[in-house]
Amino acid sequence: MGKSGSKGESPERITDAEHAIMEALWDHEGDASAQDIYESVGTARSWSLATVKTLLSRLVQKQAIATRPDGRRFLYAPLIARADYVGGESRRLVDKLFGGRAASLVAHLAESEALSVDDLAEIEQLLKELKQ
Repeated sequence: MGKSGSKGESPERITDAEHAIMEALWDHEGDASAQDIYESVGTARSWSLATVKTLLSRLVQKQAIATRPDGRRFLYAPLIARADYVGGESRRLVDKLFGGRAASLVAHLAESEALSVDDLAEIEQLLKELKQ
């Protein structure tokens, strides 16, 4: 995938490991250090601080996060909003697996009994709101 200049859109695909780092950054209030991210996600995944720093570096290269010096350390902040990322990934999923048809995704989930009664009620409410 080529680089894109549009704001809120990832220029390159983010791996699952990088996504875990992004989630930690989105959840963090304000800028975060590598140590903050390590404490948030690294220990739970048995990653070393060096691994977290490598993933942060890759995300900087992909223009998904910004970095700025703060004394002897660097602070990181997301350049991609969580909602923008989720929207793009959702669209890719629907395009890849369901021929671009969101209705096919919902039908698949319903047929595989992956939707609860509450999920169905929420979908119905969303559809009503969209029709107005």
